[in-house]
Amino acid sequence: MYREHSVGVVVPAYNEEGFVGDVIREMPEYVDRMYLIDDCSTDGTWEEILEAAEKDAEKTELEFDEGALTAEVVADGGGGDSAVPDSGASMLEQRAVVHDAVGRVVPIQHRENLGAGGAIKTGYLAALADRVDIVPTVDGDGQMDLSQLPKLLDPIVEDEADYAKGNRLLYKEFRSDMPPFRFFGNSILTFLTKIASGYWKTMDPQNGYTAISHYALANVGIENMYEYYGYCNDILVKLNAKGMRVADVAIPAVYGDEESSIDYTTYIRKVSGMLLRNFFWRLKVKYLVLDFHPLALFYLFGAATAGLGILGGLWSLYATLVLGSGLFIRASVSMMLFTMGSMFVMFAMLFDMQVNESKEVQVKD
Repeated sequence: MYREHSVGVVVPAYNEEGFVGDVIREMPEYVDRMYLIDDCSTDGTWEEILEAAEKDAEKTELEFDEGALTAEVVADGGGGDSAVPDSGASMLEQRAVVHDAVGRVVPIQHRENLGAGGAIKTGYLAALADRVDIVPTVDGDGQMDLSQLPKLLDPIVEDEADYAKGNRLLYKEFRSDMPPFRFFGNSILTFLTKIASGYWKTMDPQNGYTAISHYALANVGIENMYEYYGYCNDILVKLNAKGMRVADVAIPAVYGDEESSIDYTTYIRKVSGMLLRNFFWRLKVKYLVLDFHPLALFYLFGAATAGLGILGGLWSLYATLVLGSGLFIRASVSMMLFTMGSMFVMFAMLFDMQVNESKEVQVKD
């Protein structure tokens, strides 16, 4: 228990032999459960999980009731409306085999490889079933400093946020530890995620060091969570659509000897498309369905008008260079459309920032 809140850490692992055992052994004592998800690894990851779980159980000498953390933890987990729905329990059974807990470790094996987001989703479903109060996520490669975990837990315990995430970009010394190609790609995806999610102060959305409250996890629609590497970006959009509060916490990254399995060409294409779809989904759900705000119309009208301006400008150049027509009138109209559309988009962004300002907090110390 951490400050009278149960904590269940989700640890996805795919070919993390040599790393995942250390993550289990170094997990703080206040963590009640660890959900270790083996995503059909082809090395010795599963055996290492079981071996480390046995040693952790011997060290901590914790005892758990079958199917629950303890009677006290389940009682503190919230009301019946926050329990994992039947559809979620059925989904968990279909996608994975959940083995009996070994001490505080719950070993879980995917029936097929589902990717990083899929493993996180499986862990979330298992944590929902156990009604854990706070569910952090920690990668199985040892990149995350477990001594920093309280920084993510505190905003939730103190009811300042429903979701907390690490941020490696707030301080220069943190940014300097990040490889240049990662920093460049992270900066681009940070900007795109700000627009898609509506959390305009939040940075480093790809950071997988997070913690979510039971309430947020039960109400954010985790069954529909994106299962590729952009799951962190996707869940921010879903949280914003439901009006959840997010804490952006300054946490340094740890880069070791592990190798990334990400194909960045595929990653950029898939995640960019997902963010575009999520952006329009958020506008519809948050500003047209659950409530109404004209900023959604500003966004749509502005984007359409600016697009017409760009197309008009290209046609003007074609007509001038190929057909020999005059440029001034066509170019002027195109520029006017583009300028007007851009202004509407910027007004929409401004309104979006104002609406969501109270939903964000930055933790720098």
